[in-house]
Amino acid sequence: MRAVGVIPARWGSTRFPGKALARLGGKPLIQWVWERCSTAHRLDWLAVATDDERIAKAVRAFGGRVVMTRSDHPSGTDRAAEVVAEMDADVVVNIQGDEPFVEPRLIDELAERLLGDGEWDMATAACPIRTAEETQSPNVVKVVCRADGGALYFSRLPIPYEREGTGAFVRWRHIGIYAYRRPFLMQLVRLPPCALEQAEKLEQLRALHAGGRILVLETVYRGLGVDTPEDLCAAEEVFSRLGAPNAMEAV
Repeated sequence: MRAVGVIPARWGSTRFPGKALARLGGKPLIQWVWERCSTAHRLDWLAVATDDERIAKAVRAFGGRVVMTRSDHPSGTDRAAEVVAEMDADVVVNIQGDEPFVEPRLIDELAERLLGDGEWDMATAACPIRTAEETQSPNVVKVVCRADGGALYFSRLPIPYEREGTGAFVRWRHIGIYAYRRPFLMQLVRLPPCALEQAEKLEQLRALHAGGRILVLETVYRGLGVDTPEDLCAAEEVFSRLGAPNAMEAV
């Protein structure tokens, strides 16, 4: 059984073009992601997937592996699928290229669960929501799960709705990292977006709509994605406290 990691990275982010090469602590953002992922024990192979030669050049410069992909992919999932289309892999972990604090232990756990349990088509993660601001923010994706840990639904709205309004219910924040069984990933990228996915702008809803079983692991890692220049400032503040992106509990 073989698990591989793919880090999709593109230049043309709408809110932060070229963010993969934005500097954090003297290194490009994509280098921090690569170095964190490289310490995961359960990945047998790792690569950055990009269609931009500037990103590819930077990855090669710090000794990373890069795979050039087509430029017409609508999502990182599609880019990852191109990379593994002809590979001998059982599980594919899709790791966001803008998460400099990504937790290697979580990567290992996601890969391990899929490698060891044939019940699930894919796996992701979630942490408890801490504040009312997170609850109401459409940028914080919420997930509700079955008793066995499988995802029921993902939404930008504060699901579930509490009719009594006690405030005692723990809501869960989705963390955007995915592990797929390779056959399911290849099936998924051939499907058209469903109405739910188009409404919420959440591609994991395509998997649920198609009948996919998604395991949601509970974690204390909260994620710190860099989607805007303001997010980079927040990452720099965390970096200044830690000295390096190296603690799951810090974010």
